[in-house]
Formats: sequence, structure tokens, C-alpha cells
Amino acid sequence: MRNPPLSLYVHIPWCVQKCPYCDFNSHGLKAALPEKEYVAHLLDDLAIDAKAVGDRPVDTVFIGGGTPSLFSAQAMADIIEGIKSRVNLACDAEITMEANPGTVEAGKFEGFYQAGVNRISVGIQSFQPQHLSILGRIHSESQAVNAVAQAHSAGLPTFNLDLMHGLPQQSVDNAMSDLNRGIDLNPYHLSWYQLTIEPNTPFYSRPPELPDDDILWEIQEQGHRVLEAAGYKQYEISAYSKEGHQCRHNLNYWRFGDYLGIGCGAHGKITDVDTGSIQRLVKVKHPRGYMEMSRPYIDKKNTVEAGDLPFEFFMNRFRLLEPCPIDDYRALTGLDISDEVKFALEDAAQKGLLDISSQHWQVTSMGRRYLNTLLSCFV
Repeated sequence: MRNPPLSLYVHIPWCVQKCPYCDFNSHGLKAALPEKEYVAHLLDDLAIDAKAVGDRPVDTVFIGGGTPSLFSAQAMADIIEGIKSRVNLACDAEITMEANPGTVEAGKFEGFYQAGVNRISVGIQSFQPQHLSILGRIHSESQAVNAVAQAHSAGLPTFNLDLMHGLPQQSVDNAMSDLNRGIDLNPYHLSWYQLTIEPNTPFYSRPPELPDDDILWEIQEQGHRVLEAAGYKQYEISAYSKEGHQCRHNLNYWRFGDYLGIGCGAHGKITDVDTGSIQRLVKVKHPRGYMEMSRPYIDKKNTVEAGDLPFEFFMNRFRLLEPCPIDDYRALTGLDISDEVKFALEDAAQKGLLDISSQHWQVTSMGRRYLNTLLSCFV
């Protein structure tokens, strides 16, 4: 067993308003933003977690939410400087921050870049007023375009646009209109993902009318061709990038890397090579509880059972289009390939979902289309 690369996730839990499709741990802002107090707790949280990883380098940081762009550039600078003083942050670390166009006034991206953020992910989802309204987004098309212009002019070395498809009553042409609008803005990276209805969301209790499966598949097929023709290469189920602009942080997740998670409801995964075990941690979910000094930041902590590790590994690894080295399975889980896992792999291969060689496993085009069916082989 070996230590995989290490990342850090920082959670900012507040939004202007909660979107009806969102199942992330976010809270509508009802009072003044407790910036300084929350930043202090984040860094105290990190100081505790840092003891578990020693001087292992942190290669990537992702500041997500919620809406991190509600925070000031000074708060981001305080967070990043605090990270540097508590962990071994790599000199070439990728530091991503999520931003919503409706919370980004002129010049704010430049301030975030000066604070140390070197990659911004702009949550646009759609450019069309009818879809923005249904999705509960607070920005307009012009604000989205302005945010992208800021990302270009701020000098950021890379940035991402988030776009959704499969929206309520969406046609293929309508979806392509949104996608082409995003491509025209020339981002370095595009996360292009299908709207799914998640439990414990307003959309789950009152489901909107979504396109049927044939339309959804045609949207994906046409969108893939459009993105490839525009110079964006797919490397993950929902992620496309120009050469050299893959998201290193997300790659570490999918490659079964380790990550610290600080902030409300943040998750962490840490490998202990001495004991041959993998631990998962979850932080206190609600901001009030998280910022109470009388209680610890950790809400749950458990060692992943050996019987659960194969599914966890493949659930992450098979999202990627790149081949999976068979040796990674042994090195990152500490497990040999059992008869049960071998049977599941062979079953997936017989169904045309997976190609198997002496050194790699490779998800097929059919496996990418029917990823849930592929993963069910390992349950």
C-alpha cells in the first residue's frame, strides 16, 4: 500500500439562495456573512487534520460551496496564507475557487487571483432566462458573460465553466445553443453535466418534466461532437478541457487519492499505510454547530471496511476515460484482486462495458454510456 497524492477541500456553506436541484450542504444567507469568524474556524480545523498527514505535500486546493465568491478577496488571502502555514502546500499547487456570476462584481476575480487563487470555476449552468429561472439561479446571461470576461482579463492561467443539460422540457437544439454559447466564451475547461434529481431537494418532492432518454442521449452525443470539434477533449464523464487544462483536484478524487476536508459538512479520505487502512471523516454540517468552540469539528470518523473498498475504488476510477493500471488497485486499496472482484471484472467485460489487458482496465464507450450498470457489477 502506498500514500496517494493529497488534496485539500475547503467548504464555504452560504449562498444567496438555495437552488431547487442542489443537494450540497449550503444555506441561504439570512444575516451578515461571518467571514472572519468562519475563516478562523477553518484554519483551526485544518491545524487538527494536518497532524494526520505530517509533511505530505498538498498538491491541490478546492474552495467550494455554497458560494465562495460571496467572500472577499482578503478572506481568500487569509485562507490561503493560513493553509500554507499549516500544511506543506506544493509550490505549483492548483488552487480552485467556485464562483457564481450573480455574486461577482467588477474586478473581483483579479482580487481573488492576487490572493492566490489560480483557477476559478464559474457556475453558469445555462444562459437562457427560462432555464435560469427554473433552476433558481440568481444571475442573468449578461452577468455570466461578464464573469467570463473577468476571468480572461484577470490573468488567471485557467478557469472552468459549469453548464447543465437535460433541463426541464429541453430540446436537443436548445441544449446545443447553451453549449455553443459557452464554447464561444473560450474557457479552458468545461464541466458539462446532466441535471439529475437528487433526494432531499425541492426538485425531488416536485419533479419537473425532464427530456426522455432518447433526447438525453442525443444531447450527449451531439454535445460530445461539438466539444471535440472545438478542441475540448473529454477526460471524465462530465469534464472536457483544452490541452493541459484538466482539473488536477478532481483527477485526484477519481484516481482514489487522499484529501483533507475542512468546513461545514466537508468530507475527507486519508490513507494510513502503517495500519493498511483508509479512514473517512465528515465535519459538522451546520454552521452554528461547526462554529461552536465547545464541540469538535469532526462529526463522523470511520475506517472503510475491506469489503467496501473495491466498489469505492471502481466507483471513482471508472469515471475517467484513461486506462486504470491494475497495480493502482493493489497499491491504493491494500487489497489483492479477490475471486469476487475478478468475477465482477470478467462479468463487466463480457457485457462489453470493460476491456481487460495484462496491465490495465479500460472502460469502453458502452461502459461510459451505462456507467451505473458497470458499477453495479461490483456491488
